[in-house]
Amino acid sequence: EWVIAVELEKNYTKNEILTLYLNYFDFLHNAVGIKTAANVYFSKSPAKLTLAECATLVGMCKNPSYYNPVREPERCRERRNVVLAQMVKAGTLSQEDYETISAQPLELHFHRIDHKEGQGTYMREYLRRILMASKPDPKNYHEWQRQQYYEDSLMWETDPLYGWCKKNHKKDGSDYDIYTDGLKVYTTLDSRMQRYAEEAVLRQVGRNLQPLFEAEKRSNPNFPYHVSIKSEVVKRRLDKAMRQSDRYRLLSAEGASEEEIKRSFNTPIDMTVYSIHGSVDTVMTPLDSIRYYKKFLRSSLVSIDPATGHVKAYVGGLNYTYFQYDMAMVGRRQIGSTMKPFVYAMGLQGGMTPETTILNVQRNYGGWCPRNGSRARYGSMVTLKWGLSQSNNWVTAGLMSEIDPTGQGLVRDLHALGVANDNLQPSMPLCLGTCDITAGELASAYTAFVQKGIRRAPILVTKIEDSEGNILAEFAPRTNEVYSEETAYNMIDMMKAVIDHGTGRRLRYAFQMKGPIAGKTGTTNDNSDGWFVGCVPRLVTVVWVGGEERDIHFSSTASGQGSATALPVWALYMLKVYKDKSLGYNPEEDFEKPESMKRKFLKSAEGKEGTEEGSEEENSDLMNGHSGVEATRSSSGESYFE
Repeated sequence: EWVIAVELEKNYTKNEILTLYLNYFDFLHNAVGIKTAANVYFSKSPAKLTLAECATLVGMCKNPSYYNPVREPERCRERRNVVLAQMVKAGTLSQEDYETISAQPLELHFHRIDHKEGQGTYMREYLRRILMASKPDPKNYHEWQRQQYYEDSLMWETDPLYGWCKKNHKKDGSDYDIYTDGLKVYTTLDSRMQRYAEEAVLRQVGRNLQPLFEAEKRSNPNFPYHVSIKSEVVKRRLDKAMRQSDRYRLLSAEGASEEEIKRSFNTPIDMTVYSIHGSVDTVMTPLDSIRYYKKFLRSSLVSIDPATGHVKAYVGGLNYTYFQYDMAMVGRRQIGSTMKPFVYAMGLQGGMTPETTILNVQRNYGGWCPRNGSRARYGSMVTLKWGLSQSNNWVTAGLMSEIDPTGQGLVRDLHALGVANDNLQPSMPLCLGTCDITAGELASAYTAFVQKGIRRAPILVTKIEDSEGNILAEFAPRTNEVYSEETAYNMIDMMKAVIDHGTGRRLRYAFQMKGPIAGKTGTTNDNSDGWFVGCVPRLVTVVWVGGEERDIHFSSTASGQGSATALPVWALYMLKVYKDKSLGYNPEEDFEKPESMKRKFLKSAEGKEGTEEGSEEENSDLMNGHSGVEATRSSSGESYFE
């Protein structure tokens, strides 16, 4: 230590050494460094601190726990006065000023920094986890975590942000630490769009859907589970949830017997619980609280700029304090009919067009016989464009049987589109979305349609700086080509029909949204998951709504389908985005047609062959009431943080 002290003084002045020390010092309550401590204890910046407040923070440096101003205010005040007395001895404070200041009480404006509160809580936690991640070691994963090991290994190899603190080193060779190294991590999140996204989720899911859901289930003794779930099954699931809780693990670690633990879970206690309108103090048993939290519908939203991959809004749930499982980038659910555009894109890549016709009938595919929610135009030849707009399962399955009956091609495309699920099973039913995908992966996959066939991986961080403002890393878009320009544009055109005449038309009549919009609704078996993907030229947004478990869902398809649950979230979000002119999104902006298609259209017009859109018969048919219902209801400003 003597040698290090001498070497430090050779290279740094006393002020520099003191500055370094104070900027790294832990003042408790997540307050690392003077700047954060000034904010936590006095709600000020360092420049606005009074002399008494400065002396308080300096006094804490001797022992922050012993001189904790929150728990030991009088002891902290005495220590503050010792610091002031030392200033008198040093001649930097007069005796008169000392007597005036030392007589003052300790005045705090304390507010704890809680990373579970504020904007972008789910994204902040996700970034913390991936920035600090270590290289995946299979020994650290249980057998049931095989998928997680696959995802982590893939991210370690392909994503420079994953494990950044371990992959990069400081001058002394040690790893970076996001808590103590004063790093500034600049995110792609737009604070305005994030606010609009969080407000949209809370309004639709919390204030509109939740009361409907509770009213529908009120007479069910096994609420919130579906009425078909037996009481003994519910009991087993609640027991499993109890055993997975922190309370159970803590009691077990303390040596409590099984009987004592169960008695504890059935004993009413004071607790603060979540409600849509804020936290509520109540009395209930811990076991009842588990059932209480399961009744709340969950949701996620991911909004990506397709040109850059920048994530503009990221909502992983209703409230991170109470629901910490991230359904934006971590949680996977079946995606239902939002899978269908990838099936149709395979057909277009193989030479089909939106006007290619297929027979709309129910068939049996080796024991699998998909159902459909509507019999509109049953037995007729229909175009692919019509089939997608109506989310018709029979048309999709018929197309799949022609172009990819094994499902191998669809799995290949999904991996190319950024889906990291290692458990994708090639099969015919895959065409109806029977696989689990995250909202973030789905949003990234749809960027390929908007961006002329080029898929953009999601980017959450643009750059990382050290405490001196030096740029340590910058992050560029990661892209790969999946479809041709023509295929991508034709898919956008087909998904416009979903909004104009199909299962997404609620945007037009209920929300009065104008302008070019491409999208796709999705609903899984028994309304367990509701999805909506909405695309405009400069934004791709995915919304998911569902229960914590797949057996927690609406019984009514009218209430539980994606067009009723997830689509309104997208509408509420985009209406605010468009209204905020400072964001620069124009609702009238249209998708750009590839030059190759413009030339083909001009040549066709000169030769008087064909039309730009689908056939006149198809367009008139779409406009004359064959809009159907959601068919998949029965199918399987740059911000930073310091």
